[in-house]
Amino acid sequence: MATPDFILELRKTAGHQLLFLPGVSAVVLDDRGRVLLGRRADTGAWAVIGGIVEPGEQPADCAVREVEEETGVLCVPERVLLVETLRKPVVYANGDVCQYMDVAFVCRAVGGEARVNDDESTEVGWFEIGALPEMKRFSHRRIEKALADGPTWFRTTPSA
Repeated sequence: MATPDFILELRKTAGHQLLFLPGVSAVVLDDRGRVLLGRRADTGAWAVIGGIVEPGEQPADCAVREVEEETGVLCVPERVLLVETLRKPVVYANGDVCQYMDVAFVCRAVGGEARVNDDESTEVGWFEIGALPEMKRFSHRRIEKALADGPTWFRTTPSA
């Protein structure tokens, strides 16, 4: 997995301690209503496309960049689906710990051809909504929200 340079620099002084990072995910739909998914190289799981926002980068631009880098598909962001701090930190094999605040977008495919385009995926493909592969709740929630066409969703913490 390609770790952004700014994180490699942070890790030189922060070690493996928890980093809170901005992330994006993209539910990319084509003109046939299919959703673009990638099989993650690190976990083997099918998932919506996502990544880490670089310093100074707008989240929507990051979503477009990540989709093209990982899949070869060109897309346009259409709306924000949800904003959510993920409940549990991720502990990577090297001991690094990160917790992500995810901004998810619905995106429309406008060009390119779905293919494995970097080392972050082992497979990439378009899936009919009724024939989605097994995925974690993270991806299912985002696809459900994209298809519902409702307002932006966010989580709040109940007051004590």
